[in-house]
Amino acid sequence: MSDFLGAGWSTYIALVTLVGIFWCIWLLFSVRKVKAILKPDGEVSDTGHVWDGDLRELNNPLPRWWMWMFLISCIFALGYLVLYPGLGSNPGVLGYSTDGALMQSMTTANDELKPVYAKYVKMDIEQVAADPAARQMGQRLFLNSCAQCHGSDAGGAKGFPNLTDNDWLYGGSPENIKATITYGRGGVMPPFAAVLTAKQIVDVANYVRSLSGLPADDLKAAFGAEVFKANCVACHGSDAKGNIALGAPNLTDKTWLYGSSEATIIETVTKGRNAMMPAQDKVLSPEKIQVLTAYVWGLSNNKLAQAK
Repeated sequence: MSDFLGAGWSTYIALVTLVGIFWCIWLLFSVRKVKAILKPDGEVSDTGHVWDGDLRELNNPLPRWWMWMFLISCIFALGYLVLYPGLGSNPGVLGYSTDGALMQSMTTANDELKPVYAKYVKMDIEQVAADPAARQMGQRLFLNSCAQCHGSDAGGAKGFPNLTDNDWLYGGSPENIKATITYGRGGVMPPFAAVLTAKQIVDVANYVRSLSGLPADDLKAAFGAEVFKANCVACHGSDAKGNIALGAPNLTDKTWLYGSSEATIIETVTKGRNAMMPAQDKVLSPEKIQVLTAYVWGLSNNKLAQAK
């Protein structure tokens, strides 16, 4: 409820909630004095609803135990809304929130595990990556926090980088990897549908394919080179080898985040791409980030890490 932007929505939800509860209480008391209506023969009259020929719905008053349970449920609901969130944007007397409870749980867990990770904070990333115990802990952290996007083998998928090679959008140094994990990344490839004609997009797609040795139409690639110089070098560089400061990929290698087909490149240039690596500084402690950084760095430097 606290996500509503206007105070009017909060008031509306609160009123609907309270009116609903008090209506239930009124309904309960409005029928509590109803007595059974007897027929002349002494039987309880029914409501007129009959099923299967002889299954009648009687007009008996509600059992007293049921009425008390119903009333207690309504009182419990009112007490709950006083103590906990639920009445519009009112946080409740206790100030409880699921986000707060989660953060408290994570803080407690991090504090308890801090001694386990403490020794690795003072070590270089390369040294941590060479430690077998640290690699095992890093792998578990990776599986819990990163495998959903990058895969359990860190091989990535369409739109999610492969972390086992040496191709890094924002740089593969320990410092850059740690910054990426800690603060996250937001990569944007702007759409060019309003800037370039359909022919220019096809031409530049052929030129980009030719940069990495893929089959391309030579004539279209020649025209595409001019289009590239006028529109793409600001991010990808005049040599098309990218820019780690911007997260602009190297277009001269054979590593493709979304695919290397002409149709896929045309789609990328036409519609653009938006990618986000979520920050982990609110989820993982600095000690865990240190170990996770070492594990990720070691995925593409495993021989070097194990040799140290």
